[in-house]
Amino acid sequence: MNIRNTIFANFPPEGEINRIEFEGPEIALYCKNPVAVFSSDETVRKLAKVLKKRVVIRSDPTIRKSQDDTISILSELIPKEAEVKNYNFNEDTGDVIVEALRPGIVIGTGGSMLREVLIKTGWRPVVVRVPEIRSGIVSSMLRVLTTGKEYRQRFLRDVGERIHRPPVFTNSALRLVPLGAFGEVGRSCVLLDTGETKLLLDCGVKPEASRLADEFPAFDALDFPLEELDAVIICHAHMDHQGALPYLFKYGYRGPVYMTTPTRDLMVLTQKDYVELRQKLGDTPPYGLEHIRKAVQHTVPIDWGDVTDISPDVKLSLNGAGHILGSSVAHLNIGEGRYNILYTSDLKYGQTRLLDKASTNFPRVDCLITESTYGGRTNLMPGRREAEDKFVQIIRKTFSAGGKVLIPTLAVGRAQEIMMIIAERIQSNDVPRVPVYTDGMILESTAIHTAYPEFLSLAVKRKIYQGDNPFLHEEFVRVDDSSKREEAILGGPSIIMSTSGMMTGGPVIEYFKEMAQDERNALIFVNYQAEGTLGRAILRGAKEVTIPGEPSVAPKTYHIKMEIHNIDGFSGHSDRMELVRYASVVRPTRKILINHGEPSRSAELARELRRYFSYGHDRPEVFTPENLDGIRLA
Repeated sequence: MNIRNTIFANFPPEGEINRIEFEGPEIALYCKNPVAVFSSDETVRKLAKVLKKRVVIRSDPTIRKSQDDTISILSELIPKEAEVKNYNFNEDTGDVIVEALRPGIVIGTGGSMLREVLIKTGWRPVVVRVPEIRSGIVSSMLRVLTTGKEYRQRFLRDVGERIHRPPVFTNSALRLVPLGAFGEVGRSCVLLDTGETKLLLDCGVKPEASRLADEFPAFDALDFPLEELDAVIICHAHMDHQGALPYLFKYGYRGPVYMTTPTRDLMVLTQKDYVELRQKLGDTPPYGLEHIRKAVQHTVPIDWGDVTDISPDVKLSLNGAGHILGSSVAHLNIGEGRYNILYTSDLKYGQTRLLDKASTNFPRVDCLITESTYGGRTNLMPGRREAEDKFVQIIRKTFSAGGKVLIPTLAVGRAQEIMMIIAERIQSNDVPRVPVYTDGMILESTAIHTAYPEFLSLAVKRKIYQGDNPFLHEEFVRVDDSSKREEAILGGPSIIMSTSGMMTGGPVIEYFKEMAQDERNALIFVNYQAEGTLGRAILRGAKEVTIPGEPSVAPKTYHIKMEIHNIDGFSGHSDRMELVRYASVVRPTRKILINHGEPSRSAELARELRRYFSYGHDRPEVFTPENLDGIRLA
C-alpha cells in the first residue's frame, strides 16, 4: 500500500483531506475540517507511527480567515503579557508566524493556545521568540524565508518527492570517504554513500590554511557531480564545520541542508563575517552573500530528538552535543536498521554553565565517528571551578597593577560562557565592578543566544524565562561604534572580550596592538589555538610578532610585554577522559573512526579506546583514517 492509501485508511473522514503534499521530510495534510483532527492528538500520532514519518496538519485555504480578521482574533486570544511584536503570513503553507517576547504564553499549556488559534482562524501558528537583545540575523532569516516562500515551497516539494519514494538499491556497499578533518583540525567533511544516498556530514573550512586547496574539503575527489548529492547535515555553526557550504551552492548543489534553527542563524553570522574579512584583506572571497542566501533557502531545521527521513533509506536524528548553541551529534539509521552511525562533530560530554552535556540516548550505534581535539595522553583538563578560580586570580592581579584584561574568544559559545562566569563573579564580589566590553561578532552572537533559550542548559533557560537574563548584566558594554572602542582602550581597568578567538583577524587585533607593549596588561586565551594562527605563536612564547595591515599598509612588528595566560578548563570540547567515557556509554559495536585532531592526539586516543574495548563482549575496531581513505562500513 502506498503512502496516500495508508493516510486515507487511517484518517477520520470528517477531517476532509483536500490535498496531500510531501514538503521536505514532512507529509502535509491539507484539511477542510482540521477541528475534527485537533480535538485529539491521537490521529496524528497514529499516522506518524504507521507511516514512520513526520506528519503535519494544515488547513485548506478555503477555510482560512482573512489576514486582518486573523490578527484581530489573535489579539483577543493571546494575553498582552506575551508581548507580541509582529505577525507574518505564509499563504502557501497556511502558517502565521507570531513573533513574541514570551512565546510560552502564546503556546499555552500543552499547546492549547496553538490548537485554539488553528481552530478559530484556519491558520497554523508558528511561534518565534523575539530576542531581548535585538538580532539582525534572526530578523533577516524571517525576511529571507518569507520573501522567497514560492521558491522554497517548490524546493520542499521536490525534496519530499525524492525522500518518500521507495528505495531502488537496498543491499549496496556502505562506504565512507573523509574529505577533511582526518589527521587535522579544520575543514570537517565526510562523504557517506549508501548506494541509494550520497550525503555530507559537515562542510567546513580551515581559515588559517595558506592555499585554497587546503582550506576547503577535497571536493575535487568526488567522483560524481554535485547535483547527485542528496543531502548535507551541518552539526554546528563553527566555520571549520560549515564554512564551505555556500561554496557547494556556488557550484550547483541545490539539495537540502539539515541543522537546528540556531545553527542556521549562527552559520549565517559567521559566513558573512568570513566574506567581509576576506574582502578587507584584499582577497577575493571564494563565495558571495548570494550563495549564503541560497544556502539559507535550502535549510531544513530539525528539532533535537525528532527522527526525520532525509532520503528513501536514511533517517536522521539530531541531539545535543554540548559544544555550542544548537550543536548536535548526528545519528543516522540506514536501511531500516541495517546500519547505525553516530557522528559527534565537536563534543562536550560534561556540564557547562551554558549547555547541558552531550546526549547518549541512542538505541544502537554500529559505528562511532568521534573527534579528538583534546584526545592526547596529556589532554586532561582541570575542573571548571579550578579553571574559574584561576581566571579570577589573573583578573584581580591585573587590576591591582592598573592593567586591562584582553580575552580573544570565539564569538559563538565560548564568549557567552565567559560572560556568564564574569557576571556571576561580579555579583559575588570576586571580580571588581569594572566595564566589560564586548566587541566584534560577540554582539550579534549573544543576541541569537537570547532568541533560543530552549537550546541552552536548564538553569540558564529558567533564568531567561524568569526575566533574569545573564547576558544583560549591567557591567556589560556593547562596543557598537568607534567611540566605545576608544573608551575601552584609553579608560581605566576593564575586561575586553573580542573576536577572533585565534587572533586571525577581527577587532581583537586592534586591541592587541594597543595593549601588547604594556606589562601591566594581560591576555587570557580561553579556547584552542590552531597551528599557523597568531594566537598559537603568542601562546608558544613569541616575544614579537609581525601583523599585516590593510592591503595598502606595510606590516608592522609589535613587541609583547603583556602577560600571556592560557586556561584550558573552559573548552567546549571534551578532554581525553570525557571522550573515552562518551564512547563507553554509547558502546559502538563494530567500528570507531577518529577525526578532528592533530595526528598524535588522534593516535593516542585510538590506543586508549583499543585498550578500553579490549575487555568485554563488544570489541569495535578503532581506526585513525586519513583524508580520502575509502572505508567500507558494511
